[in-house]
Amino acid sequence: MSSSPPALAVEGIGKRFSGVTALDDVSLEFRSGEVLALMGENGAGKSTLLRVLSGDQGPDEGRLLLDGTEVAFDTPRAAMAAGVRVIYQEPEIIPHVSVAENVFVGELPAKARVFSRRTLTNATHDALVEYGFEGVLNPATLGAALSPAQRQLVEILRVLTAATPPRVIAFDEPTSSLSEHEVEALFRLIGRLRDSGVAVVYVSHRMKEIFQLADRVAVLRDGKLVGVQRAAETDEAGLVRMMIGRDLSALERRVTQDTGDVVLKLTDVTTDDVTGISLQVRAGEVVCLAGLVGAGRSELARAIVGDLPIRSGTVELDGKRLRAHNPGDAVKAGIGFAPEERKTDALLMQRSVRDNVSIAVLDRLRRFRVVKRAKERALVEEYVRELRVRTPSMEQEVRKLSGGNQQKAVLARWLARRPKLLILDEPTRGVDVGAKAEIYRIIDGLAAEGIALLVISSDLPEVLTLADRILVMRAGRLAGELGREEATEEAVLTLAIPETEPAVDDAQEIGA
Repeated sequence: MSSSPPALAVEGIGKRFSGVTALDDVSLEFRSGEVLALMGENGAGKSTLLRVLSGDQGPDEGRLLLDGTEVAFDTPRAAMAAGVRVIYQEPEIIPHVSVAENVFVGELPAKARVFSRRTLTNATHDALVEYGFEGVLNPATLGAALSPAQRQLVEILRVLTAATPPRVIAFDEPTSSLSEHEVEALFRLIGRLRDSGVAVVYVSHRMKEIFQLADRVAVLRDGKLVGVQRAAETDEAGLVRMMIGRDLSALERRVTQDTGDVVLKLTDVTTDDVTGISLQVRAGEVVCLAGLVGAGRSELARAIVGDLPIRSGTVELDGKRLRAHNPGDAVKAGIGFAPEERKTDALLMQRSVRDNVSIAVLDRLRRFRVVKRAKERALVEEYVRELRVRTPSMEQEVRKLSGGNQQKAVLARWLARRPKLLILDEPTRGVDVGAKAEIYRIIDGLAAEGIALLVISSDLPEVLTLADRILVMRAGRLAGELGREEATEEAVLTLAIPETEPAVDDAQEIGA
């Protein structure tokens, strides 16, 4: 092993927010030519550590060393100048400019303060080809039109095309919205970066990816570094024990409950995105929608709740025709909806946990248009406690919570509302294994109470774990239905993949 110092190291790092300790005496090395996986439950301190590395937040204690020399990254720009970059799970994209301009933002190639769009477009195209993402992005597309996966790829290209060559790159849940083809390209890219001497930090909850990519694995729990192990010398059970401090067997297949009457019934529903969809969901039943990227599952959910127009066909709730002109109508009728993009479509990021949880039940908390604050606080505290949302107080801004705790806040909102039908789009996206088990427990409990659940998930093991029935969509239509006993990953994929295309499509996966 080389005796040279690591590319980057943190020693005794501590960080606190509002009296809550996010990092506690963390010391860790990031070595050149190595992939270090960083794991831990949501709220364990991973995101805070990445913000310290990126210069977005300064540590309260401890120090950073670059090539053995102490440094201070007072701003993200200072970290970038040193070659340290973090690619966040939900990157910031400028909506009104093109992909090419987003990629080169801050570093536009220009002469006499004027830049050539053709030069910019060609440079972006060349980068897409070089890094294996050709055909996935159009350099001329506006940022506002990009999917979550495409936004992620724009951020990756920003780092790789930066004027300062990267020495340390941290990826924060990079595959949470990527297709199978894009994931393969990303893994090849990470291999190239490692082989060229870059220190790669890889944050993910997906065990398969960890063992596929990582040389070493570091685990955080409650802000402390639990340990660092060679990936080849541990296994999934060992990492889970390090992450949550106990064995976890909660990801077993849920026990089927007795179902009741039909709650949701769709008959020949057609929109701009789906055609002739007929399905039913019964009280106490969990129905999962599976399909390839672009199959129309999320669009179908949005049409049900009135967020997209239905061209023909009918939606019935409890046997009565539902005419939801907007999501507010759907909520009043008894439907809850947790969309995939929680930060942009579900949460009020600048508002408190209390506001975000109670917003769906304010009509039940008012008297003469005045909200009963004591009753509101008691209700929010009940569901925050039930879902184990980690927050220093009910008044904490939800933007300051980890991704997993933000998702729990969305679920707490609908638990408080107690809808007849709950639609969950990617309910465990970016959620750690411990929180995932808790969400599965919550879904199981809701079904046991007689609530009908329609779940969209890109995680096939999750679909098989949760579903009483699986409906597979393909190209905007229902391709088939699988009962619990006949459902396997192979059976779902067989229905989801068009017969005229290869088993792994160029830009598709089981996903929303």
